[in-house]
Amino acid sequence: MSNRKMPTTETPNGIEKLREALNKAETVIIGAGAGLSTSAGFIYTGERFEKYFGDFAAKYRFTDMYSGGFYPYKTQEEFWAFWSRYIYINRYMNPPKPVYEQLLDLVRNKDYFVLTTNVDHCFQKAGFDKRRLFYTQGDYGLFQCSKPCHQKTYDNEETVRGMVLSQGYEIAEDGALVIPAGAKPKMAVSSELLPRCPVCGRPMTMNLRSDDTFVEDAGWHAAAERYAAFLQSHQRKKTVFLEAGTGWNTPGIIKFSFWQMTNEWPDAVYVCLNYGEAYAPEEIREKSICVNGDIGEILRSLREE
Repeated sequence: MSNRKMPTTETPNGIEKLREALNKAETVIIGAGAGLSTSAGFIYTGERFEKYFGDFAAKYRFTDMYSGGFYPYKTQEEFWAFWSRYIYINRYMNPPKPVYEQLLDLVRNKDYFVLTTNVDHCFQKAGFDKRRLFYTQGDYGLFQCSKPCHQKTYDNEETVRGMVLSQGYEIAEDGALVIPAGAKPKMAVSSELLPRCPVCGRPMTMNLRSDDTFVEDAGWHAAAERYAAFLQSHQRKKTVFLEAGTGWNTPGIIKFSFWQMTNEWPDAVYVCLNYGEAYAPEEIREKSICVNGDIGEILRSLREE
């Protein structure tokens, strides 16, 4: 199985078959990618991008948050001006739509586990049990040494809040990031707020897997062990592998492993929910349910009788 984009498949009466599979399931293993947060309203382009990064867009001509994250800013003060806004709105603000809460409603009475490549903490904010979560690619809410000189991460909420406030933003009672009427945000943070490694003094960076400097701390390894133990103890259960919004950037983490386990486990069903990219390989097609569409709309349909 290659990592190239596959043709789209659609299961006839997919919503009804998914509802039936979930009703019968003893276990639900969720594999979540960026498409789930996109459905919840965490959009990295368009109006949301312009609202929070219009000044950066005008100066540097990039058109989305993702591109801005890779821009070679000349100073750490400007680098962290961009990244503190990015982290705050995508980690410490709630998504506009209750898609994660809808997903929790589907599985809260099931024996579930979540494997996700998302780094925005939406599962925990929605109420999922943190001991049933494995964030494989990091967390916007954590700093690590940029070298790194040691395998430890640090909560960044207080520092990030200080950074956005130093740019002239205010934080509303509901947690929203706002700029006072008539004001323009600064494109640099105060120098004293620049995060430094407490061990070696080097600049800190985000705990995001982008190269071989990613820190897998004690919490990461504990979650990995819980996930492995969960899989080991549930192979004979009636299981739904529910893949939601996972693309083709890192298919080996969720997509390919779900395909393999669906093929090997005797009573497993593979479900793929995706906007225009729902697909199951021929080898497990008879054990699969593919539904194309917005995940929030699919979840709402499931709740309708």
